[in-house]
Amino acid sequence: MVILLILLILLVFTKVSNLFTPVAQFLGIVGVPIIVSGLLYYLLNPVVNFFEKRGIKRVYTISALFITILGLIIWGIVILIPKIEYQTKSFITEWPHYWEIIEQKTTEFLALPALSEFSEPFEKYFNELTASISSLAKTVSKTTFNSLGNIVGAVANIVVMVITVPFILFYLLKDGKQLVPYITPVIPTKMRKPTLRVLEDINKQLSSYVRGQVTVAFAVAVMFMIGFSVIGLEYSVTLGILAGVLNLIPYIGSALATIPAIVLALVNGPKMLVAVIIVFIVEQTIEGRVVSPLVLGSQLDIHPITIIFVLLSAGKLFGVLGVILGIPGYAAIKVVAIHVFTWYKEVSGLYEDEEETIETQ
Repeated sequence: MVILLILLILLVFTKVSNLFTPVAQFLGIVGVPIIVSGLLYYLLNPVVNFFEKRGIKRVYTISALFITILGLIIWGIVILIPKIEYQTKSFITEWPHYWEIIEQKTTEFLALPALSEFSEPFEKYFNELTASISSLAKTVSKTTFNSLGNIVGAVANIVVMVITVPFILFYLLKDGKQLVPYITPVIPTKMRKPTLRVLEDINKQLSSYVRGQVTVAFAVAVMFMIGFSVIGLEYSVTLGILAGVLNLIPYIGSALATIPAIVLALVNGPKMLVAVIIVFIVEQTIEGRVVSPLVLGSQLDIHPITIIFVLLSAGKLFGVLGVILGIPGYAAIKVVAIHVFTWYKEVSGLYEDEEETIETQ
């Protein structure tokens, strides 16, 4: 009966879903700024708490942090972003030349006697791949004008986020501690302790994950920039930053970040390819054996296979944002599920040990 009633409620919701369209639109507008502010809150709140314990008011620390972040943004706009822009434009300009070299080296490789029997099917597949890429480029160029409205909408959302995030973040850092006492009276008396316990566990999971993942991503970006600069690979700054950003995607990010580096290494010859592979191995060793265990540890306690399934599902449902937020979202749902299951075991009495059952009888 309970299952049937739940399904009936869901059916009714599907029939009146248009009534919730304004709510969905409102959440679409304020959702991203709130999420971004929450992520920044988890990163900066430990710093504010640290100085507050030493007698410095939160407002002073928050103001100093905002000034520091503003200075870093100005530094990035003046120094870092022009360099990234130059390297990106250079890579796009040189891409046809790079692709021609890759085609030539692929043809020479397939011309080896040991690979003669595989040369024809591989060449056919390579030509089909080239045709697909050119067709995709034409399609993108044709739909660029049609997508201008979407681009304008995306730019407008970014402007709204840039304006609103500092205000939301400021009040989260200033008054975040008052949130729990504020919502406590709303919670029914019998449910207050378990609800607050669940919220506390979710907060611990999310804060540890966000701080740890961003710290690891920063370390990965620095290691790749240094490694690529040492071996003399072009676009080392851009590739390092790209690797750091992609490292926010667990397990898959680092592998994706090496693809453009390997393409450039193939163009520069076998020695550079070996050097890039060595840099990748060294980075993975340091990250896996030193950085990640020290920063992340086993806080989330999620199996790698589960992480891959979560990433695939969240990416399919919510796109790039789902890939980035899928793991912390899953961690929060897992905390709720564990507490609900623990409560059900206590209430149902179906999971008592046999000895306890005999003693009770």
